[in-house]
Amino acid sequence: MPLGCHDVVPRAMPLFHQTMKEHGKMSITWFGPSPRVTITKPALVREVLSNKSGDFEKLKLGRLQRMLHNGIGSHEGEKWAKHRRIINPAFHLEKLKRMLPAFAACCTDLVHRWEGLAAGDAACEVDVWPDMQNLTGDVISRAAFGSSYLEGRRIFQLQGEQIELAVLAMNKIHIPGYLFFPTKANRRMRQIAAEIERILKGIIAKRENALRAGQATSDDLLGLLLESNMAHTRAGGNSKAGITTDDVIGECKLFYFAGMETTSVLRLYTPLTALQRRTYKPTELGGVRYPAGVVLMLPLLSVHHDKEVWGADAHEFRPERFSEGVAKASVDAPAFFPFGWGPRICVGQSFALLEAKMGLAMILQRFSFDLSPSYTHAPFTVGLLQPEHGAQVRLKRLH
Repeated sequence: MPLGCHDVVPRAMPLFHQTMKEHGKMSITWFGPSPRVTITKPALVREVLSNKSGDFEKLKLGRLQRMLHNGIGSHEGEKWAKHRRIINPAFHLEKLKRMLPAFAACCTDLVHRWEGLAAGDAACEVDVWPDMQNLTGDVISRAAFGSSYLEGRRIFQLQGEQIELAVLAMNKIHIPGYLFFPTKANRRMRQIAAEIERILKGIIAKRENALRAGQATSDDLLGLLLESNMAHTRAGGNSKAGITTDDVIGECKLFYFAGMETTSVLRLYTPLTALQRRTYKPTELGGVRYPAGVVLMLPLLSVHHDKEVWGADAHEFRPERFSEGVAKASVDAPAFFPFGWGPRICVGQSFALLEAKMGLAMILQRFSFDLSPSYTHAPFTVGLLQPEHGAQVRLKRLH
């Protein structure tokens, strides 16, 4: 079956696909004792994600989530608002342009490696999935930590191992106190968390001292974040106006967690198949009154492939449908949520798009490529959506 003419939803979300097929696009399932309502209408998805009245809150994974990425993505209320105010300046497009040399250096390393593999006139088969993962790891390490790049690479390696262990733990997270069980995997996760925090504390302390002494430039994400934090602290007249070192560590961990996966393979599908929110209080949505504690499931992957929203060719890869922007690409527009929506839309959106554009531009200048016959289109969900058997392409150098 040609790439792009494949209905990914049954494979990546089999339970919800079957539920919607049998009971309709808006249906109720139970997750243990909690009712879970599937919401697929784009207008209602936008309303939930806009969350202007505070009726919908994010679900938390507790200790496991804090271990992986205790950053802005897991905060609520005033803590979230403070972090967002401080982090926003670091991701302003004009400031991100300072990191273009770091992006270029990482892409150049990848291109040189591929040029060595495709040295002759014949096409060379390459599984680009691990290469793209390494590329995004290199980019986030250089862009986030600049001169501390090697320490950043170590964090990338450790967090990759930690995510693999966390995926295994997800199957047993419902067992009370499971993460405290003295298993080999749990001990290793705690060791990794401690080592990551030790490395980050050292990097942050050195950078803060250098900034105070006027001996450091703010050409990476950490420098921009610390600079913004110091500015908010001075403006507020006390340390409580800024965020703590532990908070900065949480944001750095989130840089990696979000940055290392979401851009790699340069995304045929959105990396998150679904978002979930819980009603904080009795709430009305789409003419239905929900009590507090109801989980709302927003299956973004299903919304992105809904023929009623996108037309009969919804399953085909046709990027030209966005030629006039997201607002005109679908019937109920906008209906494309690759970075979420509303006030909590991904703060790293500009970073990810800049990285993807530079990577594609440098690759397309040097290579032509097509899918290898050995490629099997098999997206599957392990936390995020990934190619189960890799992404094999045939590269040929342009002369």
